[in-house]
Amino acid sequence: MNTKATTVDDYILSFPSEIQERLTQIRTIIKTHASAAVESISYGMPAYKTHGKPLVYFAAFAHHIGLYATPSGHSAFAAELSKYKQGKGSVQFPLDEPLPLDLIRSIVKFRVQENTRKALISK
Repeated sequence: MNTKATTVDDYILSFPSEIQERLTQIRTIIKTHASAAVESISYGMPAYKTHGKPLVYFAAFAHHIGLYATPSGHSAFAAELSKYKQGKGSVQFPLDEPLPLDLIRSIVKFRVQENTRKALISK
């Protein structure tokens, strides 16, 4: 993980081209389905917030791409994520397998809806 990057562009460009492609695919999904999300670097990785609350983070490692969609974003997709190594609020997509782009898209959409719902309730 590149903890020195100050922008998502810098973060992605710091990796080999095949990893850049995967990171860009995730970023595109987020920007498409969470167009109002604020993009930043947090905890040394690309981070996105909606309604002032964390939406998702992602990061590249030696053997996997990590996706961090908070515990709720993972528990809602427990069955689909069961084949991947997981932690509380995180999942690891191995670099030697294709990224599950449809699943990532579904998780992002879920988190957008969740953050929006919570923001409306708190008003």
